[in-house]
Amino acid sequence: MLYSPRKFPRPDSDTSVAKSEDLKQAGLKTTLPRLKVLSIMESSQVRHLSAEDVYKVLLEEDESIGLATVYRVLTQFEDAGLVIRHNFEGERAVFELNDEDHHDHMVCVECGSVTEFIDPRIEELQEKVARSHRFNIQDHALTLYGVCTHCQ
Repeated sequence: MLYSPRKFPRPDSDTSVAKSEDLKQAGLKTTLPRLKVLSIMESSQVRHLSAEDVYKVLLEEDESIGLATVYRVLTQFEDAGLVIRHNFEGERAVFELNDEDHHDHMVCVECGSVTEFIDPRIEELQEKVARSHRFNIQDHALTLYGVCTHCQ
């Protein structure tokens, strides 16, 4: 399994109560910065957000939460298993909610766009290779780097 066994799905309800419960389940106190950052992560159309992306949204919403606080909250979320940090080659760190749906990534080296994909054949082949080497997979990540259709 690629992600932590703890599961934090996006709540069905977009209420503060649901977000507060997510934080409590993750062992975190409910604070305004945590609620705001979690809300942004859950409602964003873009799945992979940097701390700067989150901070820009907070500025647009006239929130007085600093960039250092955003970094701190995202690190706390990562430690608690709520988000996953990706350090794609040559890019700043981006975060995505940990919904436990395993997927792989394609990253455009021109514009930095990230495309998620799932291919059971790749997963089966990885398992087959591991078995042939008597290797017990505990974790894996596959990231393909290339140029997206928009940049070609």
